[in-house]
Amino acid sequence: QVQLVESGGGLVQAGGSLRLSCAASGRTFSSYVMGWFRQAPGKEREFVAAISWSGSHTYYADSVKGRFTISRDNAKNTVYLQMNNLKPEDTTVYYCAAGTGSVWPPRGLYEYDYWGQGTQVTVSS
Repeated sequence: QVQLVESGGGLVQAGGSLRLSCAASGRTFSSYVMGWFRQAPGKEREFVAAISWSGSHTYYADSVKGRFTISRDNAKNTVYLQMNNLKPEDTTVYYCAAGTGSVWPPRGLYEYDYWGQGTQVTVSS
């Protein structure tokens, strides 16, 4: 069982930056592929980024490539999402997720077994 808690969301102006964190419980964090998703009201949850067990491989949605960076610190059981050059269309709730990584890249919701509660990101124009 893994519990995930996101933090770091907030209000920022367009062009600004935020860093989201996702702290995981349990001693097996390093055995999970980690991902970030986001979901706007009335829309499907969409893939944002994923990182492999060791952090050596990352994968991004086209909409955030070059602006967002996913990283992890297995010693701290934490995964991060550095978001730069934020746009108003990035406004939504962001979720972190943990999965076994049977498929790479793990872009589908079904690739993940555990989810956090989400953190709100609001980008003003």
